[in-house]
Amino acid sequence: MNSASPPSPASRRSRFRFFVPILAGATWRDRLVACVGALVCVGATGLICSLLLGNDPHLPLLVAPMGASALLLFAIPSSPLAQPWSIVGGNTVSALIGLLVSRYVPEPAVAAGCAVAFAIAAMSLLRCLHPPGGAAALTAALGGPAVATYGLGFAFVPVGLNALVLTLLGIAFHRFSSHSYPHRAQAPTNSHGTKDLPSAQRVGFNEADIDAALSDVGETFDIDREDLDRLLRRVELHALARKHDLPRCADIMSRDLVRVDQHDDIETARRLLLDHAVRTLPVVDRENRLLGTVGLRELTHPGLRVRDVMSPAVIAHPNEPAVDLIAALTDGRHHAVIVVDDQERLAGLVSQSDLLAMLLRPLKREAA
Repeated sequence: MNSASPPSPASRRSRFRFFVPILAGATWRDRLVACVGALVCVGATGLICSLLLGNDPHLPLLVAPMGASALLLFAIPSSPLAQPWSIVGGNTVSALIGLLVSRYVPEPAVAAGCAVAFAIAAMSLLRCLHPPGGAAALTAALGGPAVATYGLGFAFVPVGLNALVLTLLGIAFHRFSSHSYPHRAQAPTNSHGTKDLPSAQRVGFNEADIDAALSDVGETFDIDREDLDRLLRRVELHALARKHDLPRCADIMSRDLVRVDQHDDIETARRLLLDHAVRTLPVVDRENRLLGTVGLRELTHPGLRVRDVMSPAVIAHPNEPAVDLIAALTDGRHHAVIVVDDQERLAGLVSQSDLLAMLLRPLKREAA
Protein backbone atom coordinates (compact mmCIF):
# COMPACT_ATOMS: atom_id res chain seq x y z
CA MET A 1 0.00 0.00 0.00
CA ASN A 2 1.49 3.29 -1.10
CA SER A 3 1.43 6.12 1.38
CA ALA A 4 1.49 9.72 0.29
CA SER A 5 4.74 11.49 1.02
CA PRO A 6 4.52 14.46 3.38
CA PRO A 7 4.47 17.86 1.70
CA SER A 8 7.84 19.53 1.38
CA PRO A 9 8.63 22.75 3.26
CA ALA A 10 8.63 24.59 -0.06
CA SER A 11 5.10 23.38 -0.89
CA ARG A 12 3.85 24.33 2.57
CA ARG A 13 5.34 27.80 2.18
CA SER A 14 3.67 28.12 -1.22
CA ARG A 15 0.30 26.99 0.18
CA PHE A 16 0.39 29.44 3.06
CA ARG A 17 2.44 32.16 1.41
CA PHE A 18 0.06 34.88 2.59
CA PHE A 19 0.91 33.99 6.19
CA VAL A 20 4.68 33.95 5.80
CA PRO A 21 6.49 37.00 7.25
CA ILE A 22 7.59 39.24 4.41
CA LEU A 23 10.68 40.66 6.14
CA ALA A 24 13.82 38.67 5.42
CA GLY A 25 16.00 38.17 8.48
CA ALA A 26 13.36 39.22 11.02
CA THR A 27 13.42 37.32 14.32
CA TRP A 28 11.01 37.17 17.22
CA ARG A 29 13.50 39.16 19.27
CA ASP A 30 13.51 41.91 16.64
CA ARG A 31 9.71 42.05 16.64
CA LEU A 32 9.63 42.23 20.44
CA VAL A 33 12.20 45.04 20.42
CA ALA A 34 10.09 46.87 17.82
CA CYS A 35 6.99 46.61 20.01
CA VAL A 36 8.83 47.85 23.10
CA GLY A 37 10.38 50.70 21.12
CA ALA A 38 7.02 51.81 19.73
CA LEU A 39 5.37 51.56 23.15
CA VAL A 40 8.02 53.62 24.91
CA CYS A 41 8.93 56.15 22.24
CA VAL A 42 5.50 56.93 20.77
CA GLY A 43 4.14 57.42 24.27
CA ALA A 44 7.12 59.59 25.21
CA THR A 45 6.68 61.62 22.02
CA GLY A 46 3.10 62.42 22.97
CA LEU A 47 4.15 63.35 26.51
CA ILE A 48 7.02 65.59 25.38
CA CYS A 49 4.89 67.35 22.77
CA SER A 50 2.15 67.93 25.34
CA LEU A 51 4.69 69.62 27.60
CA LEU A 52 6.01 71.76 24.74
CA LEU A 53 2.66 72.69 23.18
CA GLY A 54 0.46 72.95 26.25
CA ASN A 55 -3.14 71.75 26.30
CA ASP A 56 -4.55 73.33 23.14
CA PRO A 57 -7.77 71.31 22.53
CA HIS A 58 -7.66 72.09 18.79
CA LEU A 59 -4.04 71.09 18.14
CA PRO A 60 -3.33 67.35 18.03
CA LEU A 61 -0.41 66.26 20.18
CA LEU A 62 0.32 63.36 17.79
CA VAL A 63 -0.62 63.10 14.13
CA ALA A 64 -1.57 59.74 12.65
CA PRO A 65 1.44 59.34 10.30
CA MET A 66 3.69 59.00 13.37
CA GLY A 67 2.28 55.52 13.92
CA ALA A 68 3.48 54.44 10.49
CA SER A 69 6.82 56.19 11.01
CA ALA A 70 7.24 54.31 14.29
CA LEU A 71 6.71 51.00 12.50
CA LEU A 72 9.59 51.72 10.13
CA LEU A 73 11.80 53.24 12.81
CA PHE A 74 11.55 50.30 15.20
CA ALA A 75 10.70 47.29 12.99
CA ILE A 76 13.00 48.05 10.01
CA PRO A 77 15.66 50.45 11.34
CA SER A 78 18.11 49.54 8.54
CA SER A 79 15.69 50.57 5.79
CA PRO A 80 16.70 53.64 3.75
CA LEU A 81 13.08 54.78 4.22
CA ALA A 82 13.46 54.80 8.03
CA GLN A 83 16.51 57.02 8.44
CA PRO A 84 16.32 60.31 10.40
CA TRP A 85 16.17 62.64 7.39
CA SER A 86 13.54 60.40 5.78
CA ILE A 87 11.31 60.59 8.88
CA VAL A 88 11.70 64.28 9.66
CA GLY A 89 12.03 65.58 6.11
CA GLY A 90 9.51 63.21 4.58
CA ASN A 91 6.72 64.00 7.04
CA THR A 92 7.37 67.76 7.17
CA VAL A 93 7.77 68.30 3.43
CA SER A 94 4.73 66.14 2.63
CA ALA A 95 2.53 67.98 5.15
CA LEU A 96 3.66 71.31 3.70
CA ILE A 97 2.75 70.16 0.19
CA GLY A 98 -0.63 68.91 1.39
CA LEU A 99 -1.38 72.32 2.91
CA LEU A 100 -0.41 74.13 -0.29
CA VAL A 101 -2.54 71.80 -2.42
CA SER A 102 -5.56 72.32 -0.16
CA ARG A 103 -5.32 76.07 -0.79
CA TYR A 104 -5.49 75.85 -4.56
CA VAL A 105 -7.44 72.64 -5.27
CA PRO A 106 -10.97 72.85 -3.76
CA GLU A 107 -12.18 69.39 -4.90
CA PRO A 108 -11.24 66.92 -2.07
CA ALA A 109 -10.69 63.87 -4.29
CA VAL A 110 -8.48 65.76 -6.71
CA ALA A 111 -6.64 67.44 -3.82
CA ALA A 112 -5.94 64.07 -2.22
CA GLY A 113 -4.42 62.65 -5.41
CA CYS A 114 -2.36 65.76 -6.09
CA ALA A 115 -1.09 65.96 -2.51
CA VAL A 116 0.19 62.39 -2.48
CA ALA A 117 1.66 62.59 -5.99
CA PHE A 118 3.47 65.87 -5.35
CA ALA A 119 4.66 64.61 -1.96
CA ILE A 120 6.24 61.54 -3.56
CA ALA A 121 7.95 63.73 -6.14
CA ALA A 122 9.28 66.16 -3.52
CA MET A 123 10.52 63.43 -1.18
CA SER A 124 12.28 61.72 -4.07
CA LEU A 125 14.03 64.92 -5.13
CA LEU A 126 15.02 65.76 -1.55
CA ARG A 127 16.19 62.18 -0.83
CA CYS A 128 13.79 61.76 2.09
CA LEU A 129 11.34 59.22 0.67
CA HIS A 130 9.18 58.02 3.56
CA PRO A 131 5.87 56.09 3.10
CA PRO A 132 4.09 57.79 6.03
CA GLY A 133 4.75 61.07 4.21
CA GLY A 134 1.85 60.16 1.93
CA ALA A 135 -0.39 59.99 4.99
CA ALA A 136 0.98 63.32 6.22
CA ALA A 137 0.12 64.90 2.85
CA LEU A 138 -3.43 63.50 3.02
CA THR A 139 -3.87 64.66 6.61
CA ALA A 140 -2.85 68.19 5.67
CA ALA A 141 -4.86 68.30 2.44
CA LEU A 142 -8.10 66.88 3.86
CA GLY A 143 -7.86 68.11 7.43
CA GLY A 144 -10.43 70.83 6.85
CA PRO A 145 -10.84 73.92 9.02
CA ALA A 146 -9.08 72.32 12.01
CA VAL A 147 -5.85 72.14 10.01
CA ALA A 148 -6.38 75.28 7.94
CA THR A 149 -6.57 77.35 11.15
CA TYR A 150 -2.87 76.82 11.74
CA GLY A 151 -1.87 77.55 8.13
CA LEU A 152 1.48 76.37 6.83
CA GLY A 153 2.76 76.21 10.41
CA PHE A 154 0.87 72.92 10.83
CA ALA A 155 3.62 71.23 8.80
CA PHE A 156 6.16 72.21 11.45
CA VAL A 157 4.00 72.04 14.58
CA PRO A 158 2.83 69.42 15.29
CA VAL A 159 3.96 67.31 12.26
CA GLY A 160 7.65 68.33 12.12
CA LEU A 161 7.93 68.47 15.91
CA ASN A 162 6.38 64.98 16.28
CA ALA A 163 8.77 63.56 13.68
CA LEU A 164 11.84 65.20 15.24
CA VAL A 165 11.03 64.07 18.80
CA LEU A 166 10.19 60.52 17.67
CA THR A 167 13.44 60.28 15.69
CA LEU A 168 15.59 61.52 18.57
CA LEU A 169 13.94 59.03 20.92
CA GLY A 170 14.46 56.29 18.31
CA ILE A 171 18.19 57.09 18.10
CA ALA A 172 18.47 56.87 21.89
CA PHE A 173 16.45 53.64 22.03
CA HIS A 174 18.53 51.88 19.38
CA ARG A 175 21.69 52.55 21.36
CA PHE A 176 20.45 49.73 23.60
CA SER A 177 18.69 47.52 21.02
CA SER A 178 21.89 46.28 19.26
CA HIS A 179 20.65 47.80 15.98
CA SER A 180 22.70 50.26 13.95
CA TYR A 181 20.69 53.50 13.83
CA PRO A 182 21.09 55.81 12.02
CA HIS A 183 22.03 52.90 9.80
CA ARG A 184 25.37 53.10 8.03
CA ALA A 185 26.22 50.36 5.59
CA GLN A 186 29.60 48.77 6.32
CA ALA A 187 31.28 49.23 2.97
CA PRO A 188 34.71 47.57 2.74
CA THR A 189 37.59 50.04 2.71
CA ASN A 190 41.25 49.76 1.84
CA SER A 191 43.04 50.19 5.17
CA HIS A 192 46.43 50.74 3.50
CA GLY A 193 45.54 54.09 1.97
CA THR A 194 46.15 52.94 -1.64
CA LYS A 195 43.87 52.98 -4.67
CA ASP A 196 43.47 49.20 -4.80
CA LEU A 197 40.07 47.75 -4.03
CA PRO A 198 39.77 45.88 -0.71
CA SER A 199 40.73 42.22 -0.98
CA ALA A 200 37.15 40.98 -0.67
CA GLN A 201 36.07 43.06 -3.69
CA ARG A 202 38.82 41.98 -6.06
CA VAL A 203 37.19 38.59 -6.62
CA GLY A 204 33.66 37.56 -7.45
CA PHE A 205 31.06 40.14 -8.44
CA ASN A 206 31.57 43.92 -8.37
CA GLU A 207 29.48 47.08 -8.25
CA ALA A 208 28.77 46.98 -11.97
CA ASP A 209 27.40 43.43 -11.61
CA ILE A 210 25.00 44.56 -8.87
CA ASP A 211 23.81 47.51 -10.95
CA ALA A 212 23.31 45.24 -13.96
CA ALA A 213 21.33 42.72 -11.89
CA LEU A 214 19.09 45.45 -10.46
CA SER A 215 18.53 46.75 -13.97
CA ASP A 216 17.64 43.25 -15.19
CA VAL A 217 15.10 42.69 -12.42
CA GLY A 218 13.51 46.10 -12.93
CA GLU A 219 12.25 46.37 -9.35
CA THR A 220 12.99 48.71 -6.44
CA PHE A 221 14.10 47.02 -3.22
CA ASP A 222 13.98 48.43 0.29
CA ILE A 223 17.68 47.86 1.03
CA ASP A 224 20.76 50.03 0.82
CA ARG A 225 23.06 49.17 -2.08
CA GLU A 226 26.09 48.64 0.22
CA ASP A 227 24.00 46.37 2.46
CA LEU A 228 22.99 44.37 -0.59
CA ASP A 229 26.67 43.97 -1.53
CA ARG A 230 27.56 42.80 1.98
CA LEU A 231 24.62 40.36 2.07
CA LEU A 232 25.50 38.81 -1.29
CA ARG A 233 29.12 38.29 -0.23
CA ARG A 234 27.93 36.47 2.89
CA VAL A 235 25.76 34.29 0.65
CA GLU A 236 28.87 33.46 -1.38
CA LEU A 237 30.73 32.37 1.75
CA HIS A 238 27.93 30.10 2.96
CA ALA A 239 27.57 28.58 -0.50
CA LEU A 240 31.32 27.93 -0.56
CA ALA A 241 31.20 26.22 2.84
CA ARG A 242 28.24 24.05 1.80
CA LYS A 243 29.73 23.07 -1.55
CA HIS A 244 33.14 22.07 -0.25
CA ASP A 245 32.14 20.88 3.24
CA LEU A 246 34.76 23.14 4.79
CA PRO A 247 35.89 22.56 8.39
CA ARG A 248 35.20 24.51 11.54
CA CYS A 249 37.57 26.71 13.50
CA ALA A 250 38.54 23.91 15.89
CA ASP A 251 39.70 21.80 12.93
CA ILE A 252 42.27 24.26 11.62
CA MET A 253 43.28 26.44 14.57
CA SER A 254 46.70 26.39 16.25
CA ARG A 255 46.44 25.28 19.89
CA ASP A 256 49.99 25.61 21.26
CA LEU A 257 49.98 29.39 21.33
CA VAL A 258 52.53 32.01 22.19
CA ARG A 259 50.75 34.44 24.47
CA VAL A 260 51.62 37.39 26.66
CA ASP A 261 50.28 38.49 30.05
CA GLN A 262 48.64 41.88 30.30
CA HIS A 263 51.16 42.93 32.98
CA ASP A 264 54.25 42.06 30.91
CA ASP A 265 56.39 44.92 29.67
CA ILE A 266 56.59 46.05 26.06
CA GLU A 267 60.04 44.53 25.51
CA THR A 268 58.80 41.07 26.51
CA ALA A 269 56.05 41.22 23.90
CA ARG A 270 58.48 42.45 21.23
CA ARG A 271 60.90 39.63 21.97
CA LEU A 272 58.15 36.99 21.75
CA LEU A 273 56.94 38.33 18.42
CA LEU A 274 60.42 38.32 16.90
CA ASP A 275 61.64 35.04 18.42
CA HIS A 276 58.58 33.09 17.27
CA ALA A 277 58.14 34.97 13.95
CA VAL A 278 54.46 35.68 14.61
CA ARG A 279 52.46 38.82 13.88
CA THR A 280 49.87 38.64 16.65
CA LEU A 281 50.08 37.75 20.33
CA PRO A 282 46.93 37.09 22.38
CA VAL A 283 46.90 39.10 25.62
CA VAL A 284 45.49 37.17 28.57
CA ASP A 285 44.93 37.55 32.30
CA ARG A 286 46.02 35.10 35.01
CA GLU A 287 42.96 32.87 34.30
CA ASN A 288 43.87 32.66 30.60
CA ARG A 289 40.91 34.82 29.59
CA LEU A 290 41.43 36.79 26.41
CA LEU A 291 41.74 40.56 26.86
CA GLY A 292 43.05 41.68 23.46
CA THR A 293 45.91 41.28 21.00
CA VAL A 294 49.23 42.97 20.41
CA GLY A 295 51.55 43.13 17.39
CA LEU A 296 54.52 45.18 16.31
CA ARG A 297 52.18 47.96 15.21
CA GLU A 298 50.71 48.28 18.71
CA LEU A 299 54.18 48.26 20.24
CA THR A 300 54.97 51.56 18.51
CA HIS A 301 52.38 53.26 20.73
CA PRO A 302 53.47 54.85 24.02
CA GLY A 303 53.06 52.65 27.08
CA LEU A 304 54.96 50.63 29.67
CA ARG A 305 52.86 47.46 29.86
CA VAL A 306 51.16 45.33 27.26
CA ARG A 307 47.73 46.27 28.58
CA ASP A 308 48.52 49.93 27.74
CA VAL A 309 48.89 49.31 24.01
CA MET A 310 46.83 46.18 23.20
CA SER A 311 44.02 46.28 20.63
CA PRO A 312 40.58 44.61 20.76
CA ALA A 313 40.71 41.06 19.46
CA VAL A 314 38.67 39.59 16.63
CA ILE A 315 37.26 36.41 18.15
CA ALA A 316 35.51 33.24 17.06
CA HIS A 317 34.37 30.04 18.77
CA PRO A 318 35.57 26.51 18.06
CA ASN A 319 32.36 25.29 16.41
CA GLU A 320 31.96 28.24 14.05
CA PRO A 321 32.51 27.51 10.34
CA ALA A 322 36.05 28.54 9.48
CA VAL A 323 34.79 30.15 6.28
CA ASP A 324 33.17 32.84 8.44
CA LEU A 325 36.64 34.17 9.20
CA ILE A 326 37.32 35.15 5.60
CA ALA A 327 35.87 38.64 6.01
CA ALA A 328 37.98 39.42 9.08
CA LEU A 329 41.20 37.99 7.66
CA THR A 330 40.92 39.81 4.32
CA ASP A 331 40.08 43.28 5.61
CA GLY A 332 43.72 44.40 5.50
CA ARG A 333 43.92 45.05 9.23
CA HIS A 334 43.90 41.67 10.97
CA HIS A 335 46.33 38.79 10.55
CA ALA A 336 44.72 36.36 12.99
CA VAL A 337 41.42 35.53 14.66
CA ILE A 338 41.54 34.36 18.27
CA VAL A 339 39.38 31.35 19.15
CA VAL A 340 37.89 31.33 22.66
CA ASP A 341 35.60 29.02 24.62
CA ASP A 342 32.31 29.93 26.27
CA GLN A 343 34.16 31.47 29.25
CA GLU A 344 36.27 33.67 26.93
CA ARG A 345 39.36 31.60 27.73
CA LEU A 346 42.00 31.25 25.05
CA ALA A 347 41.47 28.09 22.96
CA GLY A 348 43.35 28.64 19.71
CA LEU A 349 44.27 30.95 16.85
CA VAL A 350 43.48 30.94 13.14
CA SER A 351 45.96 32.85 10.98
CA GLN A 352 45.71 33.93 7.36
CA SER A 353 48.00 31.01 6.47
CA ASP A 354 45.66 28.53 8.21
CA LEU A 355 42.69 29.90 6.31
CA LEU A 356 44.50 29.85 2.96
CA ALA A 357 45.58 26.24 3.47
CA MET A 358 41.98 25.26 4.25
CA LEU A 359 40.65 26.95 1.09
CA LEU A 360 43.31 25.34 -1.10
CA ARG A 361 42.56 21.81 0.11
CA PRO A 362 39.30 21.24 -1.86
CA LEU A 363 40.85 22.88 -4.93
CA LYS A 364 43.73 20.42 -4.78
CA ARG A 365 41.29 17.52 -4.51
CA GLU A 366 39.37 18.76 -7.57
CA ALA A 367 42.59 19.18 -9.54
CA ALA A 368 43.69 15.64 -8.62
